[in-house]
Amino acid sequence: MAIDLSNPAGPDKARPTAAPQHRVHWARTLVDHGPELSLLVLCVALSLATDTFFSFRNLLNVLDQLTVLGIMALGMTAVIVIGGIDLSVGSVLALSMMVMGWLSNVVGIPMPLAILAALGMGAICGLGSGLLITHARLPAFIATLATMSICRGLANMVTDGSQIVGYPDWFSAMSINRYFGFLSITVGLFIVLTIAAAIFMKYRAAGRSLYAIGGSAEVARLAGIPVRKVTLAVYTVCGLLAGLAGAVMSTRLDSSQPSGGLGYELDTIAAVVIGGASLSGGVGTIWGTLMGVLTIGVLRNGLNLLGVSPFVQQVVIGGVIVLAVAVDSNKRRIG
Repeated sequence: MAIDLSNPAGPDKARPTAAPQHRVHWARTLVDHGPELSLLVLCVALSLATDTFFSFRNLLNVLDQLTVLGIMALGMTAVIVIGGIDLSVGSVLALSMMVMGWLSNVVGIPMPLAILAALGMGAICGLGSGLLITHARLPAFIATLATMSICRGLANMVTDGSQIVGYPDWFSAMSINRYFGFLSITVGLFIVLTIAAAIFMKYRAAGRSLYAIGGSAEVARLAGIPVRKVTLAVYTVCGLLAGLAGAVMSTRLDSSQPSGGLGYELDTIAAVVIGGASLSGGVGTIWGTLMGVLTIGVLRNGLNLLGVSPFVQQVVIGGVIVLAVAVDSNKRRIG
């Protein structure tokens, strides 16, 4: 009786094949390019569902609508990469825009100085969150939750809950006038900030240190990275960008509203996670965040075109967040 020595497991054991490895490879490829593929699928589906989605006017609307979210998502990317979270960005946006409106329309200071004050207010709020995390040793979730509540309350206190309307024409024109037929100043600002953030995160030593902190803060500290200072800087910049987003929102609305940015913190976190960032830290790119921002913007725009209720839209966005986090949680298992 001949014995097949090429199969040491015995004649009753099936030989392992390479098929599972191929399946793992394809699964990993799909996960790695998930943000781009999901955006592509979404665009194809909406183009089939409505004949107005790919119109030039509608695409311009998508660009305009995602600018505020995109600016905040740049800061949130850095926060999530270091293993943090910031629930306060929507409220910081509201407080910053209210401070800007109050200073310009009530106090009467020049509008450019009021815009700088909005940026400063956002940075101060971000710094406050950072100090609570690094010095008071509060978890990022609790610290930024407290900042969210404080900033929202202050935003309503500035004018006792009333909105501020009526800004200079040049200010509102920044989001209305289009150069080269499609590019407004606010969209151009978002593009420039995105390129700058991508270069910083990928090619600068300070940007790479964010990934080290997200991977292990203790190892990063032993390697000589000033973890506390970097964490403070990240939250301060995130707050500053939220303040800038508040000014951009005011250009679009021609007003400042204490309810501005309500719920934006969830959309911002969702955009970053959909873009492939890991909530456990150490993973995330600006390119991925851009894909996530586009996905959120396109999804909301498409649902509006289809006449879907805003309440149903929240359910859909929530489902997308769950799906994105589920994919993130299973990345290591696939790998």
